[in-house]
Amino acid sequence: MRTQTIAWGAMIALAAGAAWGKEDVMGRAKGIFKPIPAKATVLKGNPASPAKVELGKMLYFDPRLSSSHLISCNTCHNVGLGGTDILETSIGHGWQKGPRNSPTVLNAVYNIAQFWDGRAEDLAAQAKGPVQASVEMNNKPENLVATLKSIPGYQPLFKKAFPGEADPVTFDNVAKAIEVFEATLVTPDAPFDKYLKGDKKALTATEEEGLALFLNKGCVACHSGINVGGSGYFPFGVKEDPGPEIRPVDDTGRFKVTNTAADKYVFRSPSLRNAAITMPYFHSGKVWNLKDAVKIMGSAQLGISLTDDDADKITAFMKTLTGKQPLVMHPVLPPNSATTPRPISN
Repeated sequence: MRTQTIAWGAMIALAAGAAWGKEDVMGRAKGIFKPIPAKATVLKGNPASPAKVELGKMLYFDPRLSSSHLISCNTCHNVGLGGTDILETSIGHGWQKGPRNSPTVLNAVYNIAQFWDGRAEDLAAQAKGPVQASVEMNNKPENLVATLKSIPGYQPLFKKAFPGEADPVTFDNVAKAIEVFEATLVTPDAPFDKYLKGDKKALTATEEEGLALFLNKGCVACHSGINVGGSGYFPFGVKEDPGPEIRPVDDTGRFKVTNTAADKYVFRSPSLRNAAITMPYFHSGKVWNLKDAVKIMGSAQLGISLTDDDADKITAFMKTLTGKQPLVMHPVLPPNSATTPRPISN
């Protein structure tokens, strides 16, 4: 059923191309995509405040969230590196190598869910995962809370961020604070955003031809909306198995979450926002060249062999998705006290 849906989506995209005509690429794009807003989105059930955002930023950069006091959220989702770590797969506690490539945190608030398999419904749920994963931060909620409570400088910050709570230093509040900070990590004003707002000159002729190919070849079946992806789950290898190195046999994707046969090798489609600066590609992190990734997707997902010229043009379009990167000053973190738990190295 999923495969048929994607094939049908590709057919619709091709038909739309014929109907609209080449001259109305902008009109078609406006109906499928949306520009990234300049301001953070409002989070349901977790209202933002300056105090909560500031606390979230501090926690995001604080390596004491990990049991080793070495790994922070920013370690694997570096805001200075497109929200990723530019590694095949991330390095975690005890120099363990993680199983998947770290998705970018930039614009992640606009994804349907978090992680490649969508097992976290939002950024708050996602923030709790790495803290407890033995291959990542290798910590426990109770140990994290004890650590934060032992640091005098954090107490007033939590009280200000969560007013009215008798005991605001909780694992849930850690996740909520990180979520509101991460929601500010958006990249507006990409050339494509300006194009969507009506600036025809924001894209070159080659880039616009790449956009037309992106629409007509069927790429939009999985990569549409505000994040140019991230809005649904799709099998990787609809038409052709990309091979065991690019799609490892033992990583069955969403199947591990749902235990449903139809979800084998199904993943959340990645956002293509900032794709030009967030290499390597795919959940395996095995492909470092964007053009190579484009050609692989053509054969694996659409069953077509893209020419070098077409792949170059689609790649040129994808480079227009790089937006204004957030400028985040590393916060000064409150110091330990004599009662702060010591780091655990093994």
